[in-house]
Amino acid sequence: MWKWLFSREPAPPPPPVVLVPPLFDFPPLAARNRMLHSSYDVVFGKLALTSLFEDYFHQARNFTTRIMLKPIEDPHVDLIATVSGPLDHKPKDSIAGDALFRWQSDVNDPHTFMDLYVSTSNPILQMRSCAYYPKYGFGAFGVFPLLLKKRESSQDYGLMGLRYGSGNLSFGVTLLPFAMKDELPKSAWLVSKMGRLTAGVQYEPQQGNAKLSNLMNWSCAMGYGVGSGSPLCPSFNFNLELVKSSQFIASFYQHMVVQRRVSSFNPLEENSVVGITNYIDFGFELQTCVDDAIAENNMLDPTFRIGASWQANKNFLLKAKVGPRSSSMALAFKSWWKPSFTFSISATRDRADGKMQYGFGIQSESLREASYQRADPNYVMLTQSKEHLAKGIVWKAGKRPMLKSDIDAGHFDGLPRELQPLDKIL
Repeated sequence: MWKWLFSREPAPPPPPVVLVPPLFDFPPLAARNRMLHSSYDVVFGKLALTSLFEDYFHQARNFTTRIMLKPIEDPHVDLIATVSGPLDHKPKDSIAGDALFRWQSDVNDPHTFMDLYVSTSNPILQMRSCAYYPKYGFGAFGVFPLLLKKRESSQDYGLMGLRYGSGNLSFGVTLLPFAMKDELPKSAWLVSKMGRLTAGVQYEPQQGNAKLSNLMNWSCAMGYGVGSGSPLCPSFNFNLELVKSSQFIASFYQHMVVQRRVSSFNPLEENSVVGITNYIDFGFELQTCVDDAIAENNMLDPTFRIGASWQANKNFLLKAKVGPRSSSMALAFKSWWKPSFTFSISATRDRADGKMQYGFGIQSESLREASYQRADPNYVMLTQSKEHLAKGIVWKAGKRPMLKSDIDAGHFDGLPRELQPLDKIL
């Protein structure tokens, strides 16, 4: 009897899990303002490559401090303030600062908004506004410098634009309210997506020769992309672009979500954790001039850059990039408090003098929600073992589990809105 009362069978071990950490920066901040720009300047992997080659790579011997806040009382508004300057401040050096106050009517729709930008440099005060109607696909936007130290060109008086966007087509035009004869329009674009292929052209008239027959006013690009329609899938993009019939650009970008095995003796994780999801990005860009005469006049030398980033867990991100003149590395640490806190350091080596210089950055944010991506079965770094046969909760994102069966079935309601597929607007 006593044996029956006090003897209890040991509890079964918890099912093996694979941790899914949140992405460091997703979506990129530039994605919030993409409706203010030509679709030609956003697609073809340009947004992802810009984030890969620039984020957390600070200017040598400089610091950057950024605060991004959204009040809980009113989620329709947010504020981004940035201060940057040299580490060894001298009397002739200046510290730059700017702030951006933004309001959007719908919390879940970042395409209709208005913001005010103030800065210590030109423009001192600027207003931007955008309205987009997804039911009809049409939108309008405007950028208006309200306060400048000096207005020298017609663009200093503002810019307005009209656009149309659907799942496979985007076209639009930008105009200057006080344009000269050869500045109308300021630009025009047409981008179309056919399956995995994306093609586009853009017209930007040069001052003094705005004829449509002038090839120097035209740029064209073509890209091939796999899995780029939804952030749930790893993306692969290869693009070719001819800029103003003078410069040729070839670029490649790939984002992979993979699994890494966690040692059973890892003190940072629970015993039930058998793996952790990693995010790996790789990019390459080659630029060369196709006209020797233009290259000599504009001092355009062929150049290239290669970059890669690796997010090992929710706290650490490692990045590196290499070019013909310099090479850089960056390390970022992020704590997921409310607001989150990020400290980053970058090191740049100039090939001309061989000196190593450093830059630092501090960032505090309560603006974007945490977003997660699951590993694709084609990118598994775990060796074959019984963990692959586990039928329980295999994906664990923070305290909220994501069931693999739900994701495969297309049920995205439980995911952050930034992670849900965005396939209605090109």
